[in-house]
Amino acid sequence: MNALTTIPGRHRPTPPAPRTPHPTWCAGGHRCALGEHRSDPLRIDLPNVGALVVTRVQGTDGHEYAEVRGNLRLTPDEPRARQQLGRLLDDLTTLMRAARRAA
Repeated sequence: MNALTTIPGRHRPTPPAPRTPHPTWCAGGHRCALGEHRSDPLRIDLPNVGALVVTRVQGTDGHEYAEVRGNLRLTPDEPRARQQLGRLLDDLTTLMRAARRAA
C-alpha cells in the first residue's frame, strides 16, 4: 500500500506540495528542508570578543531572512555580565531596526 492508497472509511491523503526550485545561493542537501532554503553559514570570529554566524534563509512563506547567531565572552563579574547582556540586547535592537529601515 502506498501513501496515496485510499483506505475504506478514510479520506484520501493530500499529496506532498511541489518542491520550490533552489535559489542560486542555497546550500541544498541537509541544510535545505521543510520548505526552507538555507545558505552555507558565514562565520566571523572576533578575537577576545566572540563570534557571529549569519545564514541566509528563504522561509516557507517565500520571504528571505538573515539568521544571526552569536556568542559573546562575558565578564566573570555577575553584575557586570548582566550589564553586558542588557547592553547587547539594546544594541541588537537598534541594529535590527536600522537594518530594517535601510531595506
